[in-house]
Amino acid sequence: MMKDIDQMTIPTFDDMLAAHDRIAPHIHRTPVLTSSFLNDLTGAQIFFKCENFQKAGAFKVRGASNAVFILSDEEAARGVCTHSSGNHALSLSYAAGRRGIPCHVVMPRTAPEAKKDAVRGYGGIITECAPSTTSREAVFAEVQAATGGNFVHPYNDPRVIAGQGTCSRELMEQTDGLDIVVAPIGGGGMISGTCLTLSTLAPETQIIAAEPEQADDACRSLKAGHIIADDAPQTVADGLKVPLKELTWHFVSNHVTDILTASEDEIVEAMKLTWKRMKIIIEASCAVPLATILKNPDRFAGKRVGVILTGGNVDLDTLPWVTG
Repeated sequence: MMKDIDQMTIPTFDDMLAAHDRIAPHIHRTPVLTSSFLNDLTGAQIFFKCENFQKAGAFKVRGASNAVFILSDEEAARGVCTHSSGNHALSLSYAAGRRGIPCHVVMPRTAPEAKKDAVRGYGGIITECAPSTTSREAVFAEVQAATGGNFVHPYNDPRVIAGQGTCSRELMEQTDGLDIVVAPIGGGGMISGTCLTLSTLAPETQIIAAEPEQADDACRSLKAGHIIADDAPQTVADGLKVPLKELTWHFVSNHVTDILTASEDEIVEAMKLTWKRMKIIIEASCAVPLATILKNPDRFAGKRVGVILTGGNVDLDTLPWVTG
């Protein structure tokens, strides 16, 4: 337990249940798909929770919608603001648009153009920054001071984590029990929501996080017993470049069984395999769980494994397997 976390800020299972009711009109109950080819290849029974089919194309619309619709009218009138590499930015823009309030987002100038276009399409106002955590947070401080918007952190926010936890609730309802659930980890919002839900709903289910080798600060943090934050890691999994924060570290350190990593080539191959065999579009960040399963077959063989496909917002002009 992190001693410096106020117990009141840690979202509860009841917060997740309330979030699910609150956001139901604004999200999809996404399907769970299977692939006999991938089951045969891995020796596991894999159940893919397809948040790539979610509103705004990513799971983050769950947490963003909860954060927006839990605001009082007085708070909402000032709008919301955040910093994000993409999916949280467009998800918060979507949710703010549904409530009719302004949304200001700080995005790295290297963020995929498809995600920037989506933010603008939902009415979000973008301010660009250098591609580092330090720059992102410094520019954001200026934007928040100028706008007075309610800060909705991409992941270190109890409202967001409670919203993300609704995904695992649906996954467990849509499957007949799981031995393991695997999800990507960057800042840890989805993993924290998964921990929040499963620690009550299915405490016997192992939670494994999947991370790029080139952005493996969460893996190193879990081994060291404290947060290790990299400022600007480079990986094709653009949504997984940010470090853990205090609130997500609380869930990771208390509930995550293990963090497995995959190389850039392994991530791209898993992404291609999903496109080719399942005929669905996923982004590189959510190919990391399948990449780690393929890399560690003995860990998953014979198990019922839930995999959260976190998003499908891909820039089709810059696919990672296309060169020139």
